[in-house]
Amino acid sequence: MDTSEDDRLTFNPPASPIVEAVMQNARNQQYLSKRLDAAGDRADPDHLGDIVRHGPVLEALRAEPLDRREIEDRLDVSRATSHRLTKWLDEQGFVEKTDGRFQLTGRGEAVTDEVLRFEANVSTVHRMGPLLDVICPHHAEFAIEPMIDSTVTVAEPAVPDRPVERFISLVTDSETFRGFNSTHLAPLMIGEFYQRVFDGTEAELIYTPPVAETLRETYPTRVTEAVDRGQLLVRTREKLPYGLAIFDERVGLGGYDDDTGLMQVFVDTDSPMAREWAERVYASIKADSAPFDSSVDQ
Repeated sequence: MDTSEDDRLTFNPPASPIVEAVMQNARNQQYLSKRLDAAGDRADPDHLGDIVRHGPVLEALRAEPLDRREIEDRLDVSRATSHRLTKWLDEQGFVEKTDGRFQLTGRGEAVTDEVLRFEANVSTVHRMGPLLDVICPHHAEFAIEPMIDSTVTVAEPAVPDRPVERFISLVTDSETFRGFNSTHLAPLMIGEFYQRVFDGTEAELIYTPPVAETLRETYPTRVTEAVDRGQLLVRTREKLPYGLAIFDERVGLGGYDDDTGLMQVFVDTDSPMAREWAERVYASIKADSAPFDSSVDQ
């Protein structure tokens, strides 16, 4: 069934419950402290630290129930240490002992999952630090969790073009490309990228109006021809939160220097959760964008 342009622009694909929960959590981050204060039951920081410190034994018991000797072997700890660990977990109601083996309670399983999620997200934040330092701070739809297993490529003094080279390699390997950014996804002088956009891929670009105008001024004939062929779609939006790229197999996020406009970091992943998150964000941005007149004469 044919879909009109207006219908396509207002369509917002349904997210899976997991991705919807991740996005909702990202949107609600700024309100967490107020919600905790309103609940009147803030956790003691020392207690939170104790839970994290018991993370290794919680993770071991999440896999299977263990007796004390197995805990000692698995964690490479002494008998006294294993006794102290299991005693504390028992006092918190996180474990119970059955037939000589310690197993997590329902409460213990839930807190273990949160400890592992915290570790994964903090590790991801650390690796993605160069990106998080340069993207717009007002990114309510940006979520860390889908990017846990991402590849992070950072510009270095000796190899400043590494992020752009990584980005272009993914464009080259992809038959389709969609992306948005407040500056050019790749510098205008990098012909390899624009040759793919104009001749080798089905591409959609969403830029701010000045950036789209500069693209047309730089490649007037090629932009018009690619748009007329239906191979390239260019749209504009007044504000864009960061650089997002969606390839055939991967999705990526770019961070750019405010002064030079050059890509400083590129983070990409083939995670299904990240793709679903990116598709949702892109659909939302596209629905709030406007067609760009690519013709030379206006």
